[in-house]
Amino acid sequence: MKICLLAGIASLLLCEAKAQLPVPRNIQPAYLKGTRTTDGRPGPRYWQNRADYAIDVHFTPATRKVSGAEEITYFNNSTDTLKQVVFKLYPNLYRKGAERDAKILPQDVTDGVNITRLLVNGEDRTKAIRVEGTNMTVRTPALKPGDTLHFTVDFIYTLNERSHNRTGQVDTGAHFIAYFFPRIAVYDDIDGWNRIPYTGTQEFYNDFCRFKAAVTVPAGYVVWATGTLKNATEVLAKPICDRLAAAEKSDTAIEVIRHQDIADNAVTAARENTWHFEADEVTDFVFATSNHYIWKACSVEVDAATRRRTRVDVAFNPQHKDFYEVIDYSRKTVEAMSYVFPKWPFPYEHETIFDGLDQMEYPMMVNDNPLDSKEATIELTDHEIFHTMFPFYMGTNETKYAWMDEGWATLGEWLISPMIDSTIKDDYGIGPYSMDGGTEQDMPVVTPSSLIKGTPYFLNAYAKPAMGYLYVKEMLGDSLFLQALHYYIKQWHGKHPIPQDFFNCMNTGAGRNMDWFWKRWFFDNGYADLTVNKVTQKKDKVTITVTNTGGKPVPVSATVYLADGSTRTVQRDISVWEKQQVVNIAFAEKQKVTKVVLGGLHVPDSQPADNTFTLP
Repeated sequence: MKICLLAGIASLLLCEAKAQLPVPRNIQPAYLKGTRTTDGRPGPRYWQNRADYAIDVHFTPATRKVSGAEEITYFNNSTDTLKQVVFKLYPNLYRKGAERDAKILPQDVTDGVNITRLLVNGEDRTKAIRVEGTNMTVRTPALKPGDTLHFTVDFIYTLNERSHNRTGQVDTGAHFIAYFFPRIAVYDDIDGWNRIPYTGTQEFYNDFCRFKAAVTVPAGYVVWATGTLKNATEVLAKPICDRLAAAEKSDTAIEVIRHQDIADNAVTAARENTWHFEADEVTDFVFATSNHYIWKACSVEVDAATRRRTRVDVAFNPQHKDFYEVIDYSRKTVEAMSYVFPKWPFPYEHETIFDGLDQMEYPMMVNDNPLDSKEATIELTDHEIFHTMFPFYMGTNETKYAWMDEGWATLGEWLISPMIDSTIKDDYGIGPYSMDGGTEQDMPVVTPSSLIKGTPYFLNAYAKPAMGYLYVKEMLGDSLFLQALHYYIKQWHGKHPIPQDFFNCMNTGAGRNMDWFWKRWFFDNGYADLTVNKVTQKKDKVTITVTNTGGKPVPVSATVYLADGSTRTVQRDISVWEKQQVVNIAFAEKQKVTKVVLGGLHVPDSQPADNTFTLP
């Protein structure tokens, strides 16, 4: 035993020295225990827990009361015996005295989630719970590896009315209800129980589970939700069911619910209705409801080999004119994701974009606010839909590693927006990073997201990782980059990858050690700043000398101005900085060069004053 442990430590240290990437001390045991591997794959002893949820929830729009009962079967696949189980009570963000960094209006402060009953294997443990903020700990009988526990939980709380933060009332007849049910926190091989509180900025970390949900709302209210609607013919009028069925086969948009349907009160059965949904291997269940939204839908073939289609839904207030075009943007996004980037068949049967008051993603659902600009609407739509892959298909820990999902959604936005409208030049986040790079606000990307907020959180979660992904894509070329990315996806979809798994998978999938870049871009300090030192032209040969002043490896993109008034662009990818800090870029040019200016759409620069060189 001791010999094996020492050998494991020696192997890990050797790998770390070779890889150059730091492995935090709390992560090292995962390699020794065999739950993770240094080539990026899940280890032979990798495990993750899961649960089956049967949720019966009643929502009363007039009072905003959310009351529910759930039956949970929790599977302990870990190697540990658990003597307590941690639940997440996300609506406690609005509880009086709660720790939060989100703005909550006084009228939305509540008493939080009231757990009226909690049974463990049939035994009443209601008085054996401890609530601390958004965490609830329950003492349980010893749950040995391979065993299960059954929970019965009854709960009630009041949905927020004005302080719409990812969930809440949109208007008096429209609501988006997310994070509403008590759910078991993740217990993983890195941190054990995820006890990081939800305070409003950082996002979420959930296990892949099976959900059966019954959602009861008044007559006239339609429900859209994660998963498959199992009883459409019971709750929707027949013409609407017929249009919905047609939309599942149609490339063009169909109005499933029309203005006239709402005016005629001919949308749902004329009674209180219970909508039944089922979803498996998803990280969450959410629903939205409205009594006055119109519904557009179409579908797109997402897998040419199997002819599988994904239905795209847009439910919106008819007064919000920008939403009439969102069905087109959404369909094109799903198609682009399936065939261009990340070139992976869209994994779920539907994607619903709901007209709400936020800009937030959920499994198979999006809650987007109306916008005045076509460009902004497109960018928001594809950004939130792109989250389908990261974090929902990949199961990343958004609470600690926001960059492992927001960075990908930002890159997806940059790439897909111009596919929908060729006039768009999306540089979301580049300007703020240029401004704050190298300041006290700028921390290494791998800094746990749970430790930062404000500007440092924004910089690390969005543009900085997106640039890192983009620069590797440009260095490898599309084919090899997708090969590496697909290797990562195949290894970790439906699981919980950490940063080291991503870096190691990309190296293995590409057949190329890129640790020099991962370390300098994601782990090290420094900032983006290139300096053009000089430009020489001898006959037809031009040489541009560039210094990496800030230390971060960014591409070299130079606009070369010629004597006849024309320009040309000279570019080099990040590989030029692997072993040097000064590069000479030579190229042939017959015309006289008058000026060279560094800079590109996705190339930040914190000191642009040294980006220009004018020739005599």
